[in-house]
Amino acid sequence: MEVKCLTHLYMSFLAVFIALLPLISVGYETKIIDKPESQNELKLHTVVGPESIAFDPMGHGPYTGVSNGRILKWQGERLGWSEFAYNSMHRNRDCIENTNEMMESKCGRALGLRFHNATGNLYIADAYHGLLAVGPKGGLVKVLASKARGVPFKFLNGLDVNQETGEVYFTDSSTHITRREYFMVVLTNDTTGRLMKYNPRSKRLTVLKGHLSYPNGVTMSHDNSHLLVSFTALCQIHKYWIRGPKTGKFELFVDLPGYPDNITRDPRGGYWVAMSQLKIDDPAGAAPEHPVAFRLNQDGKIIEALNGGLTTSISEVHERDGSLWIGSLTNAYVGMYSA
Repeated sequence: MEVKCLTHLYMSFLAVFIALLPLISVGYETKIIDKPESQNELKLHTVVGPESIAFDPMGHGPYTGVSNGRILKWQGERLGWSEFAYNSMHRNRDCIENTNEMMESKCGRALGLRFHNATGNLYIADAYHGLLAVGPKGGLVKVLASKARGVPFKFLNGLDVNQETGEVYFTDSSTHITRREYFMVVLTNDTTGRLMKYNPRSKRLTVLKGHLSYPNGVTMSHDNSHLLVSFTALCQIHKYWIRGPKTGKFELFVDLPGYPDNITRDPRGGYWVAMSQLKIDDPAGAAPEHPVAFRLNQDGKIIEALNGGLTTSISEVHERDGSLWIGSLTNAYVGMYSA
């Protein structure tokens, strides 16, 4: 009799567990962004790859860096994109309409970019040309740094600005491998990445941590007590404390089901992290839903996902005024999804 009761109890528990399994495995809301009616495309011309997205202190934009090394500004549907900032190669004919990755080291490749709201200065992590800045009116960028501790930058990547102090935090994903060969950072288990800080007042550059495995996107926390740094090869995001008793230490924030790219704050107290690729590479074995970005709460829990389809790859999600602005290293447009 006791055995029968235990068996019945076990079978009842199993039935309940199976019924709840879908809720356990997918504990977040999913939104689809690749339906034609759900997304507007701010189309580029002759260039591709709007990797990161920024808005100026007045809320104008978006601004984005593209394949010819320039920074473009969106002027609205009537005027479209205009040139906002450029580097010293802007008159080179090979760079004007460049979409060839082989030319990146010459033309430049702007990746992370953010404004400092108090000054209106735009800071840019150019994968090849270094840490750059340009004033509120745009024009020719200034090179703030091209190396750290005597080691030239090879693959500057993510960037964010502490709006309280004006300090700029950014990543160099590898000191040996360039952006064009980014996949080799994962394949060779490269651990030469660096997390750095630039102080615009003292003009001092500090290497906060070295010997890192593919540090990529970086963002300030909402309270400015720490950074969140995405580690692409590890499929993780870590906290890096910049104040308080844990200053200078890393700690795990979240394990992810894929390879994270840029991470940004959302206006609701959480964070968006773009997924360059999921761990499941075989479409035949992939789930019907294919998240290309996740929204995390302040504790690192996934609470929302964007489903972009098996062919979609994005590099950044920027939430503003009820819309999601979508960046990509390969697309010829910035996507705008009304959330």
